[in-house]
Amino acid sequence: MIEYIILGITFAFAAAIQPGPLQTYLISQTLLKGWRKTLPAAAAPIFSDGPIILLVIFILSNLPKIFLNILQIAGGFFLPYLAYNSYKSWKNFTTEEKDKTTTKNQTLLKAVTVNLLNPNPYLGWSLVMGPLLLKGWNQNPIYGIALLTSFYVTITAGLVITILLASAARKMGAGTNKVLIAISAMALTLFGLYSLYKGFSFFL
Repeated sequence: MIEYIILGITFAFAAAIQPGPLQTYLISQTLLKGWRKTLPAAAAPIFSDGPIILLVIFILSNLPKIFLNILQIAGGFFLPYLAYNSYKSWKNFTTEEKDKTTTKNQTLLKAVTVNLLNPNPYLGWSLVMGPLLLKGWNQNPIYGIALLTSFYVTITAGLVITILLASAARKMGAGTNKVLIAISAMALTLFGLYSLYKGFSFFL
């Protein structure tokens, strides 16, 4: 069982520190709304990966590659939308700015959507975690549960640390905060363009 715990922790750590759409979105929201409103969004993988795991194990392995490309295209359109929201916040930014319209639940819902449209979890579960989960479950269901538990505890902790580090940067001053918001918006746009490129390249 220890082997599966270590494997879950290792893969989750790599996924949490790897720059991606979800991490960028969490940083952007922390800079805009503060860590308290953003913190629940660290649980996004827990809510989004359930359907992903089922899809990968029971369906995705039998579907053509075009499915992942369609997913990337959808994410490519969604991420610039989030970037535009960040741009509007950057444009209207003031030191007294307080978000009164977006709740913690809405932030979590958007984070879940970002992760559902992100191909990385699908690839990770289809190529690495899915086979490990099936192997461990077939040996002993406890092994599979240990793998899942260690993975999600680690990735949630990693995203919480990401949010807290962004919060520390947020306190460096209004000018720094505004620059970081602009960088977050540009990063989301670049991730979106990259997803569109990778998605459409399949059809070219």
